[in-house]
Amino acid sequence: MDTPANDAAFKLCLPASAVSAPRREIDLESIVIHLFDQHQARLANYVVGFGLPMHDAEDIVQETFLALFRHLQLDRSRSNLHGWLFRVAHNLALKRRVANSSSHKVQIEEEVLARHPCPRPNAEQEVAFSQTQQRLRAVVEALPELDRQCLYLRSEGLKYRQIAEVLGISLGGVAASLSRSLERIIRANGSK
Repeated sequence: MDTPANDAAFKLCLPASAVSAPRREIDLESIVIHLFDQHQARLANYVVGFGLPMHDAEDIVQETFLALFRHLQLDRSRSNLHGWLFRVAHNLALKRRVANSSSHKVQIEEEVLARHPCPRPNAEQEVAFSQTQQRLRAVVEALPELDRQCLYLRSEGLKYRQIAEVLGISLGGVAASLSRSLERIIRANGSK
């Protein structure tokens, strides 16, 4: 079992005060709060991609960090907590979606897009950008759900092996999914 004293990646997630503290003095609550501050927005964005409303996404993020607290309290593995958080959020989002009986098509919410505003140097460039964005959004929305999830997790910096673990698919499945998705995006962006 990994311990905080031996896991350099875990130490990077800690507040500076916890790194110098002896193992028994590490305050789990402050560690979870620190990780929450680092990851909660990205986890919420990922969960919204499942077609869940923002209030459900916020609930799932809180449930994820509660599970993290219990995980650390039981002194379980502290390696790859970034991937662990996404895997737990992924599973909770799937359960919530089933519970909500939402069988409608997953849509990218405007809130997520509004967080990444584009520069608006002039009206012509704004119209061209808007058309490109609509075309790419349509391509991403038309992707199968698994391909969208692979693409989003890759954009979050997860490696192929981590994506395979989160989604429960093979490494080859991740590679094929990302290849298909990027091919469609490139084709759509080239057909201006």
